[in-house]
Amino acid sequence: MGETAADKRSRLRLGLEVAVLVLFVVVGLVIIFPGSFSVFLGTPTKGLRPAMFYEKLEGSAVQCQLCFRKCVIEDGQRGFCTNRKNVGGALYTLVYGKLCALQIDPVEKEPLFHVLPGTPSFCIGTAGCNFRCSFCQNWRLAHMTIEEVEHSEHTPEAVVDLALEWRCTGFHFTYNEPTVFYEYMYDVAKVARGRGLLVGVHTNGAINPEPLRELLRYVDAVTVDLKGFDDEYYEYVTEQSTSGPHLPSTPPLEAVKTTMLTVREEGIWLELVNLLIPTLNDDMGEVEEMCVWIRENLGEDTPLHFIRFQPAHKLTKLPMTPVETLERARSTAIVAGLKYVYIGNVPGHEGNSLYCPECGEILILRFHFMVFENKLEDGRCSYCGYEIPGIWGE
Repeated sequence: MGETAADKRSRLRLGLEVAVLVLFVVVGLVIIFPGSFSVFLGTPTKGLRPAMFYEKLEGSAVQCQLCFRKCVIEDGQRGFCTNRKNVGGALYTLVYGKLCALQIDPVEKEPLFHVLPGTPSFCIGTAGCNFRCSFCQNWRLAHMTIEEVEHSEHTPEAVVDLALEWRCTGFHFTYNEPTVFYEYMYDVAKVARGRGLLVGVHTNGAINPEPLRELLRYVDAVTVDLKGFDDEYYEYVTEQSTSGPHLPSTPPLEAVKTTMLTVREEGIWLELVNLLIPTLNDDMGEVEEMCVWIRENLGEDTPLHFIRFQPAHKLTKLPMTPVETLERARSTAIVAGLKYVYIGNVPGHEGNSLYCPECGEILILRFHFMVFENKLEDGRCSYCGYEIPGIWGE
């Protein structure tokens, strides 16, 4: 006897009820255990690299330990830098190998004035930053997500191959804040150092000590952007007052000071940059306080670059820094006891060049980033024999 119409309806209804029940169970499990069904639903982490330096919290939240913010990131969300995402209770980097900028620059552009003068360096950057400087020159990278910026993908080995192919002597992480592509920087630095390239990092200095010390094993030189020497000013440039899960757990100036001290303790070459912006951080009392701190904590041989502000991004109504202000800052630093003080973004200024602090002779004559004459001999003044600190090569 065949199946009646009523039997068919009953069987279909039962099948539908079972399907609905299974769907509710699956949805419930996905909500409770977000990563459990990635194998079946299409792995959301495919192509992503696990992040370093984070802690798992209660539930599926994580806390990033990479920089001063220590973002608490819920499942499916990103940290302040936009480059690190929580997927199913694990943290991943979204920018590994995804480069938005590749360029060959003179090492002086970093700026590093005491490192292999006049040599080419292969420089890379990606998207994102853990600061929000209103005057950022590279905001089209630093204030964007990786999805918003055109980029190309390169393995660590491939990008180092490019640097060697173009006969660069150095490899630098710059343009946007390198901390926010830490995992890629770390791997590239190991490869680059292993193949004979000098490795440099240009950073805002707000990285945490543990990841910094690990990275410095493969780094030769660090340039730190010391934005100023005032807590309120650092709140302004980092948007520290922002409420919510990205509220920094460490004052940014304190974090930057710790970074500079750590770099010095690890014996890595250090140079500092201070962008002087009219009305914001150009008070000479503050400049003097900064220079005295540098002398007492980092040493009188630490090079300091005062850089001329040029209107950019959201800060276009302020004028360029007067040259006189830069000269006053340089004089203040020298009086405070710093031996190597430079002026940047003023091509042809005498503050572009290196002078022997002992006899006063010009040892490296520069015009902006170009080296015209180098009178150093084995790292010493060729006139009086005074030893000049730096990385001068063989």
